[in-house]
Amino acid sequence: MRQTWRWFGPQDNVSTDAMRQAGAQAVVTALHHIPAGELWSDAEIARRQSQIAVMSDGSPSTLKWEVVESLPVSEDIKRQSGDWRAHLDAYKTSMANLARAGLEVICYNFMPVLDWTRTDLAWPLPNGGTAMRFDLIDFAAFDLFILKRPGAAEDFAPDVVEAARARFADMDSARRRALSFNIVSGLPGAAAHFSLGDVRDQLALYRDIDADRLRRNMADFLQEVVPLAGSLGLRLCCHPDDPPFPLMGLPRIISTEADYARMLDAVDHPANGITLCSGSLGARADNDIPGMMRRFGERVHFLHMRNVTRETPATPGAFHEAEHLGGDTDMVAFVAAVLDEERRRRKAGRADHSIPFRPDHGQNILDDLGRDSQPGYPAVGRLKGLAELRGIITALSHDTQRPAA
Repeated sequence: MRQTWRWFGPQDNVSTDAMRQAGAQAVVTALHHIPAGELWSDAEIARRQSQIAVMSDGSPSTLKWEVVESLPVSEDIKRQSGDWRAHLDAYKTSMANLARAGLEVICYNFMPVLDWTRTDLAWPLPNGGTAMRFDLIDFAAFDLFILKRPGAAEDFAPDVVEAARARFADMDSARRRALSFNIVSGLPGAAAHFSLGDVRDQLALYRDIDADRLRRNMADFLQEVVPLAGSLGLRLCCHPDDPPFPLMGLPRIISTEADYARMLDAVDHPANGITLCSGSLGARADNDIPGMMRRFGERVHFLHMRNVTRETPATPGAFHEAEHLGGDTDMVAFVAAVLDEERRRRKAGRADHSIPFRPDHGQNILDDLGRDSQPGYPAVGRLKGLAELRGIITALSHDTQRPAA
C-alpha cells in the first residue's frame, strides 16, 4: 500500500517539508485554482510538479505528484447542458496532458452541485479535539428555513420537519450563518465558495434531472473518457457521494455497492475504476466496506481511508468523523482485504500492484486547534491516522502472519 498525502498547493499550511516528515511516499493534489471545465495546460501541470519537488529551503523533496484529486467534472457535463461538449473536450485534453507528465491515476466524482456536505466543521469532541459532523436535523433546518427550497418538506419525514423547526427556532443569527457557511463550503480547496443564491440557481438547473437521467449522463461521460484513459495508460477512479444519500432534492448515484456495480458495467474496462472511500461509504450501515474491497478489488485504483461514527441507525442520519480506528468500519478487515488484493495483483504481474491510499480527513488535535487548515485536513490528525494505518499494515504484513508454506 503506497502512502500518499493530500496537498492543496502552496497556500496549504502543511508544507512539503511536513509531508516528508510525515513519511509520505507521494502526493495527491490537483490544480484547484482552475475552474471545472477549463483546460489543465502542460505548463500548469509542470508548475505544480515543480512546487512538490522542493523543500522550503530549495533542496529536493524526493516527493512526486502521483494521484490527481480531482480533475473535476463540470456541472455542464453532469447535466449535458450549456458548454458541456467544450468542457468534455477540455477534460480529455487535460487527461492527455496529465499522462504526458507521468500521472497515472485520476480521481473524480459525479456529485451534483456540492462535492461534500457537513453541518459542522469543528464539532467539539470529549477529548478536547474537534471533528466534522453531519446532523440531519440541522441540515433539514437549513434546507427548510434558511435555503427555503421549494418542496423541501416532502423530502423529510414529518418528525424530522418538526424537529428541524424547533432546532431552527433555537438558533441565534451567528449559528444560522455558520450552518449556511458549513453546508455550502463545497470541495476543500475549491476556487469558489457558493452563496445561497448560487445554490438556489444550481438547484434550479437540476430540476428536471432525476437519478436515471444522471446515470445516463454519467455513462455517456464514461464512454467518452474511459477508452481514452486506457489508451493513455491512465486509471480513472470515481469517488462516492459524500454523504451517500440524496440531499436538496438532488440525485445521488454513487452511494452503494449496487451503484458501483452499475457504473462498472456501464463501461466494462480496467481503466474504469473506483476510489474506495471508507468514510463516505461508511456513513451507511448497509455498505460493507471490507466486502466491497474484496468484490471490486481489481477495479479499485485509489483508497481514502477514514472512519465515521454513525450516531443514528437510519439513513440518512447523523454521523461524525471518528478516529481512523475508532468508528463503525472495521479498518483491520478493510486493510486485510487490500493486502489480499495486492498479493493477487503481484501474482498476476500487474504493474499497479501497490494501491495508493491516503489518510483521509482527521480530527483536529494538539497543534491543529486554531490552525487555519482546510476543513477535514489537519496535519496532526492525519498524521495520527496514518500512523495507526501503518501499524495495521505492518502487523498484517509481518512474517508471522503469513500462512505456512
